[in-house]
Amino acid sequence: MTSRKSFGSDNHAGAHDAVLRMISAANAGDAHAYGADAWTARASAEIRGLLAARGGVYFVFNGTAANVLGLSLLLRPHEAVICADSAHLNVDECGAPERVLGSKLLPVASRDGKLTPELVATRLGGRGDEHRVQPRAVAIAQVTELGTCYTLDELHRLGEFCRAHDLRLYMDGARLANAAAHLNCDLADLAAHVDVLSFGGTKNGAVGVEAVVLMAEDLDGSVPFQRKQQMQLASKMRFLAAQFIGLLEDGVWLKNARHANAMAQRLAAGVREIPGVELQQPVEANAVFAAMDPRDIEPLQRLWGFHVWDEQDHVVRWMTAFDTSETDVDAFIASLREAALSRV
Repeated sequence: MTSRKSFGSDNHAGAHDAVLRMISAANAGDAHAYGADAWTARASAEIRGLLAARGGVYFVFNGTAANVLGLSLLLRPHEAVICADSAHLNVDECGAPERVLGSKLLPVASRDGKLTPELVATRLGGRGDEHRVQPRAVAIAQVTELGTCYTLDELHRLGEFCRAHDLRLYMDGARLANAAAHLNCDLADLAAHVDVLSFGGTKNGAVGVEAVVLMAEDLDGSVPFQRKQQMQLASKMRFLAAQFIGLLEDGVWLKNARHANAMAQRLAAGVREIPGVELQQPVEANAVFAAMDPRDIEPLQRLWGFHVWDEQDHVVRWMTAFDTSETDVDAFIASLREAALSRV
């Protein structure tokens, strides 16, 4: 345990009280297993309504599982996934898409973590050539691993391009709530142009649950079998569903995301004038990327906890969460300023 707030990840935060209360409520009495319960039915229906989904909603334990399940619905064995080189499924999932699905990833360099039709087009060579893996799915993250958000226009353009080129579009929505808060839009607006997406709960105050949501109507049939085979069918599904009910009730999911985003903006504003600290990406969600004097990184990590994103350029990532307070942010800024001014 640490007495200071961690800025290492929104995964470091505990669970929101609303989530814990709902888990406790779901613990009363018996309920049918494997999702055949009222809790799962309610959560699924509410998520379908929020995203205007035409297909079903399927709960899994974590983000990697959501990505693997979602992509598995879009690919045959000889088909590949186009993604940004910084994508979570490319750099942070220990080869799970390749190992579990046997599908090749086709990464594309992207300075801001986002894909465009022009970038995707660079990976479409060799279509129809039996000697080449066939690009079939495009995977994007909203929010991206670099903390940037696709605008609604960018999503529209990418969706139109994919449809025109017989590509399926998948969205990693581990921080989908933060994107909706930043863009001040409905979840349905974010989901409108994709075939499948995940809606993240874990990074937004849940204990551990993600929802895989089908926007395309032609994919539902195989999902129960794919989820079971990928070891993501929870026997006591009500406890996963209850976490989402806790987040959905009274708009807790959006309040949490707005607060986390606001704390990131406060942090970014506070460090802009600190000598030796240079922001690296637009702050559009709950992540702040900054280059620092390398002499300050390790001492400050021991006090607060955060990740070094790029060792060569001394870029660090600071994450805020639903429970990050203004006092936490101000104290962290003070530590950064003290470290920088100690050398002046």
